[in-house]
Amino acid sequence: MTGPQAPTTADDLRSVGLRVTAARVALLETVRNGDHLGVEAIASGVRDRVGHISLQAVYEALHALTAVGLIRRIEPPGSPALFEGRVGDNHHHLVCRSCGVVTDVDCAVGEAPCLTASDDRGFSIDEAEVIYWGLCPNCSTTRKDSHV
Repeated sequence: MTGPQAPTTADDLRSVGLRVTAARVALLETVRNGDHLGVEAIASGVRDRVGHISLQAVYEALHALTAVGLIRRIEPPGSPALFEGRVGDNHHHLVCRSCGVVTDVDCAVGEAPCLTASDDRGFSIDEAEVIYWGLCPNCSTTRKDSHV
């Protein structure tokens, strides 16, 4: 006897009230299978799956999927918007100052909003977004090697 099946991408779209289309399924799967993808990379991934799709349609689908919480948009300063499929948890990002690679890092505290503001000024805080900046291992090694 088998247990309950995991929800499909189409089920995920339906669960938030979005119409299921081949382009939305392809886009959501591209983002979920990618690693902090930019719009061009997402558009390319969708085109590989379903053929032609306009960049405008990609932007509209990204907006819709972000609005309902199926994907997350991050915008490190100085970088174009990036999208990820890891949502609903409490994680932050590491960004390399040299090559721009972005990677996830779990919150040190583990509970949202993992930072308490020194003065919340009356806000009811439900999220904290942290970006750690530095050099990734590859860029750190390259920089050390070039100074030898």
